Amino acid sequence: MAAINRDPTTAPHGARNDVLLAVAASVLAVCLALSTDAGRRPDALGWTLLIAAHVPLMWRRRKPLLVFAVVVACVLPYHVLDNNHTAPVPASFIALYTVTVTQRPFHTLLVSAAGLGLSLAGMLSLGGDKQAAELLRIYGWVLAVIFVGIDVRYYRQYIAAVFERAERAERTREEEARRRVAEERLRIARDLHDLLAHSITLIGVQTSVAAHVLSADPERLDRETVAKALDDIAETCRSARGELRTTLEVLREPGPVDARGPLPGLDGLPDLVEAARLAGARVEQTVRVRQAPPAVGAAAYRIVQEALTNAVRHAGPEPTVRVDLHEQDGALHLAVTDDGTGPTAGKTPGFGLVGMRERARSVGGTLDAGPCEPGGFQVSAVLPLMPLGETT
Repeated sequence: MAAINRDPTTAPHGARNDVLLAVAASVLAVCLALSTDAGRRPDALGWTLLIAAHVPLMWRRRKPLLVFAVVVACVLPYHVLDNNHTAPVPASFIALYTVTVTQRPFHTLLVSAAGLGLSLAGMLSLGGDKQAAELLRIYGWVLAVIFVGIDVRYYRQYIAAVFERAERAERTREEEARRRVAEERLRIARDLHDLLAHSITLIGVQTSVAAHVLSADPERLDRETVAKALDDIAETCRSARGELRTTLEVLREPGPVDARGPLPGLDGLPDLVEAARLAGARVEQTVRVRQAPPAVGAAAYRIVQEALTNAVRHAGPEPTVRVDLHEQDGALHLAVTDDGTGPTAGKTPGFGLVGMRERARSVGGTLDAGPCEPGGFQVSAVLPLMPLGETT
């Protein structure tokens, strides 16, 4: 939407249009002076004052009050000298109209009253009652110009306000759209990270098991163990492919991106635990939660998934991991503790802890992660069971 120009001094081609208006008004004034009231045709001084009154119109947008004052200063002696009273009317009305549409109504009325009073005083003192009566007849139109100008000013302000509200609404819509896109990109990044990091870690561990069995004693190859490791790898690949396919189907579906289908929840925790056990971890789980909102359940699922992935990756061979979830004070308390040391110092940090904190914040919760006493690493989170925005 194109922005409306609210400043008349910067209107497109404003200066050129004002020059053309001044020329047209001066031509009209000459025609009126030659064709009407032949007995009052201007003399040399009258022609000079008449033309001089039109010159300031070229700057009427930039200095409306000054232009009006100069026009009055030229037109007043012109009328006092009893020249053609019709000829300068267009220039006077143009200057007055410009003041009316660019200044506040109070200033407009004050300037108009001052101009009218000054003109009447000059006519009564120098021109006589007849010329004063003629001026009053002309100034009957002045009031019409003033009221039209004030009405146009208010109309322009109304249109400007409408455009401003429309621009503000459009900016708000664009900002909301950008915010939604950013949130959706972040959500997709978290989902893909949780899915791929978890699956790739398990595949890596299972592949290492198979490689170790193959290289430990080739002559006494434990074919059953190797076959089981390969079956576990194949199953992990199938699970990852299924989750990835579900994510891509959601992204390809028309309509709002919030229609994501069923979210993973607390009922999927046993599968996570079993996958971690297949990767060599000794996992103990305790779940004492009756029910959780879908968003909270999904957040807890992803936090546990990433915590188990990190435990398998960083806690060393055959780590011991404890998963505990319980309900307390209207919140889901979650803790995943292992006997490792956490991420290796000095390595480039990944996005796992960042993603877990973002998931906790997305449902109004908090998350802490770090070494625990007497050793090991713990991820703990508190997730409100009441959805955001609800009150009891």
